[in-house]
Amino acid sequence: MSDKPAFIEKQYLGREFIPITIRLVLAMFCFAAYFFTDERERNGNLLIVVGFAIIIISIIMGFLLHFRTRIENKSILLNGLWTTRLVKIDLNSIVKAEKGVYSRYLFNNPVYNLHTKGTIRFYTAGKDAIHLTDRDGLIYIIGSQHANEFLRAIKEEVKK
Repeated sequence: MSDKPAFIEKQYLGREFIPITIRLVLAMFCFAAYFFTDERERNGNLLIVVGFAIIIISIIMGFLLHFRTRIENKSILLNGLWTTRLVKIDLNSIVKAEKGVYSRYLFNNPVYNLHTKGTIRFYTAGKDAIHLTDRDGLIYIIGSQHANEFLRAIKEEVKK
């Protein structure tokens, strides 16, 4: 058994294009409303504070790790932030692994270990995902920004 993982991917909360755009438009709206306010007293100052707060929160979220995916020792390890539990998926019980689309929707919320309708979902950003089916028929959908490398690493680890 090697100590080096076959695949590592870190997914961050604040690095998706559409939510960044939404936050920046809100901040620009606050700055524009401040600029067009006649009396810049309490309300005008509040708009400038909210605009800068949105920008600062966006910067902080860019460095906030949502979850980390590792493949090692014939298992997939998913480790989320702070109080989430480590999820270990044994590759010996996987009967099918394929690349697919995470969702047909344009906007998807980040999720970690979400159990719905016979699937377990892990997602932060992107449109690609790996669909894993185990012997019991349970489907794991793991969103990845490097889905091709992730699938290749899973198949190599299963062959060992």
